[in-house]
Amino acid sequence: MTNSVSPRGMKPVPAELWDNREGDPAAIEADFRGPKGREWLMRWLPARAHDNGIFVLFSNGVGRDDDEIRTGNAMIIDPCGSIVAETWVADEAVVTADLDLGLIPLSTGRSWIRGRRPELYGILSRPQGNELGAREARFSTDPAHV
Repeated sequence: MTNSVSPRGMKPVPAELWDNREGDPAAIEADFRGPKGREWLMRWLPARAHDNGIFVLFSNGVGRDDDEIRTGNAMIIDPCGSIVAETWVADEAVVTADLDLGLIPLSTGRSWIRGRRPELYGILSRPQGNELGAREARFSTDPAHV
């Protein structure tokens, strides 16, 4: 696979980019904004906000975390899936914004929540026999666990 995202998620940011962030800040910020960082988040965060009619406040560490480089990319997304505020700097950062709470009752997600059918959810609460722990589900490379 030649792109920066695998079927299971994003590929890691090279440690060398993080280690050289002061010498080449553009390179690490490009990776943080690209398919290994912001682009990966944009595949699912706006949809969660939109589908549920909620503000999503996403925070993430930045820098080394064991053998992984965390990309930061803190952001606030409104109930329509639009970004209100964000950062992708390769340093500690705080993201703040004034929120328009009037968007919540007008959002598509809130309309759909009122149309839900809880009687159909029973199967979701019964064991299916293929459950995994959170870490095993996240890090398994076995196709049977996907």
